[in-house]
Amino acid sequence: MPHSLPPLVAAMGKALAMRPSSSSPYPLPPPSTCSSRLPTLRCFVGLRLSAPRVQVREQLDAVANTRGCSRRFRAPASSVSQPCHGAIVISNDNSQNADFPRNYSKRQKKPFPIPVVELRRRARQRMKEAAGKPKRQLPPPKNGMLVKRLIAEAYRVYNARILLINNLRRLMKVVPVNGCKYCSEIHVGSVGHPFRTCRGMKSDQRRGEHDWGSTFVEAVFLPVEAYHLEDRLGPRITHDQRFEVPRIPALVELCIQAGVDLPEYPTKRRRKPIIKIGRKEFVDANEDDLPDLEPDRFKEPILEELPDDEIIAPSSPEETAALAEETLEAWETVRHGALRLLKSYAVRVCGYCPEVHIGSSGHKARNCGAFKHQQRNGQHGWQAAVLDDLIPPRYVWHMPDSGELQKELKSFYGQAPAVVEICIQGGAEVPEKYKATMRLDIGIPSSLREAEMVI
Repeated sequence: MPHSLPPLVAAMGKALAMRPSSSSPYPLPPPSTCSSRLPTLRCFVGLRLSAPRVQVREQLDAVANTRGCSRRFRAPASSVSQPCHGAIVISNDNSQNADFPRNYSKRQKKPFPIPVVELRRRARQRMKEAAGKPKRQLPPPKNGMLVKRLIAEAYRVYNARILLINNLRRLMKVVPVNGCKYCSEIHVGSVGHPFRTCRGMKSDQRRGEHDWGSTFVEAVFLPVEAYHLEDRLGPRITHDQRFEVPRIPALVELCIQAGVDLPEYPTKRRRKPIIKIGRKEFVDANEDDLPDLEPDRFKEPILEELPDDEIIAPSSPEETAALAEETLEAWETVRHGALRLLKSYAVRVCGYCPEVHIGSSGHKARNCGAFKHQQRNGQHGWQAAVLDDLIPPRYVWHMPDSGELQKELKSFYGQAPAVVEICIQGGAEVPEKYKATMRLDIGIPSSLREAEMVI
């Protein structure tokens, strides 16, 4: 020990060292001696020592277990559980690795982004603050108007989505992407991974092995669809109207409601706020006194998806790397812009299935076929959506530098979104935000014997 202990602990140490075993000829100390020292020990434990707490606890347990001593001795918890001020704590803001996103069971409802208890607390706080004050006017977009600062962002997200799809089709001609024929799992690489994780048809006969084949861009960038609303404040879609209303990509519908004008998908634009006449009833304001509508200064040229016969693969590694960097930038633009739109425009998702609705209230179509849908008569359990509900990242295994995956070393490999993995294998630099789940700083053992030696 770095410091000398008081004479009492030294004497106690000698007594413990000379403590006889069951076969030792040395006599045991009398019970009166041991019991007379207990009050002194209690006062001594209350002091702050420089010795480690573990050694003090071991000495106290040894004294309590001595024959003839009382076993009801307890040291004050506040003194023993005090933190060690001499400990060195090393902290790092950049995590070396992170857990993969959790896959929820189909029999489990998705958690709310904000707990219900917190939502109720906020509602009570708003009612308390609004008591005795005049009602404020609804802000956009709740009053039917557009959020002008997000119109340019909506055009940017829409064009970035088109650019992302076109670039992915070109990259997938040089970066192989395999998809299982029986399940929805994909793998970025010339050969599929060896992990037996297939849960598709007749997977028990194949012992969970995947049957790999070619795939399309829709398996990498999932097309989440939603109903197109001509009036986002209009009545909810009923069950009988489920086949009459067109369905388009949910991200496109979000951009349309945020200000993107597409001739094939008309939508109602209000120039005056609505007039509320009830909790869920309103009328449109009279716009006859307004001047003629001027050309929108926020309108931007819109890109178009290229047909399959016009998709040309990059001709050189330098062109492939530049295309990968552009694709990765478009992916980040779509994710970041959609997150900004989600904070202003309401998006709902079913808690049991992946159905998404762009609007404050979900539709009434009873087409949910998830777990226990019979008890809900096919109705969706609507809740607030998060970014991954609108743009699923679709995680895949990251290929190590060796170029192959071993099923025995599965716990050492990392994962990344499929779009990011394609861009990285195409020559783009690894973004800092994805390094934690890709586990790039984890040393992969070269053999199973070396993996068993890892602590």
